[in-house]
Amino acid sequence: MSKTRFLKGTDRTLAEQYHLALLDLDGVVYRGKNAVDHAADSIQQAEQSGMMIEYTTNNSSRFQRIVADQLIGFGLKVEPWQVITSSVVAARMVAKAVPAGSRVLVLGAEHLREEVERAGLVVTDDPTSKPASVIQGWYPDMTWQMMANVAFAVEAGATYFVTNRDLTIPRELGIAPGCGSMIQAVITATGVEPVASAGKPESYMYDEARELNASEGNDMVSVEESIAVGDRLDTDIEAGNRGGYDSLAVLTGVTNPHELMLAPAHLRPTFVAKDLRGLNEAMPLPTSIGNGCWVCGNLRAAYDKVDNEIRVGDPTSVDALRAAICLAWQLADNGTDMSTVKLPDFTL
Repeated sequence: MSKTRFLKGTDRTLAEQYHLALLDLDGVVYRGKNAVDHAADSIQQAEQSGMMIEYTTNNSSRFQRIVADQLIGFGLKVEPWQVITSSVVAARMVAKAVPAGSRVLVLGAEHLREEVERAGLVVTDDPTSKPASVIQGWYPDMTWQMMANVAFAVEAGATYFVTNRDLTIPRELGIAPGCGSMIQAVITATGVEPVASAGKPESYMYDEARELNASEGNDMVSVEESIAVGDRLDTDIEAGNRGGYDSLAVLTGVTNPHELMLAPAHLRPTFVAKDLRGLNEAMPLPTSIGNGCWVCGNLRAAYDKVDNEIRVGDPTSVDALRAAICLAWQLADNGTDMSTVKLPDFTL
């Protein structure tokens, strides 16, 4: 059994510890049109500390400049090149896989279609035109016929690519079906799985962000000096783990304390914070003190074997959550069936 990698601690703030933050957008900086509480102020403060910011999103429907304008509306200073969408990455991915000038059936917003054309490929909507490949992205105005055309082209042998496989997406009114849910419909109809996804949890979106940052006249920031920040363990955090990046999970979007405590090794973040204020905070190191107890700051989490329960001193404290997370990971990796363990309910 491999050694458990627990949450880390830092004496300096994350903005001082890391040179580049790779921030997810949906559920981290905004929800639909609305800013997440404390996000803009925290980003500004991190930049004042010397941290550079790149925005990485699996959303393939919006132009970089449109996203940048929305962020500017929150009071942030953002250039379009700082926004790395899955459309940008997807178009380059497909261009490497098919001959230049190939027809590509595109299901997606104008941003994805423009990026595919910019990559030297011919966009088509006609599945009978023998496209070499299909690229499917998230598109709120998609119709049944568009979905059917993707299925027809895939059935006819076109290589199937997707921008991302997020099953859900945070919106103003709540959690809505994401690109992955639409992809599942095509898979069900055709029996064909996509050969590749441009978005997270693949880590090359983060690599692309570092390269684009360097192309703007900055020194190339190393993986070790970069931190991935997101609200989803199965995309943002897994992508960081796949690429060797440290990561920060925030609780402003999809993930929640129970999910964090039950996270398998490949979905475990390096740090946890309530929101982006965590960028400007030092992170106390969770420490095991034996006998099924962990301490973080001055808060503790303990495992009661008799009642098969993890208990914490303060269910409103992020430090107590950090201690409980490490305790739960230790129990799981030592063979405890966590489905039977009663977990604490946090109200952060």
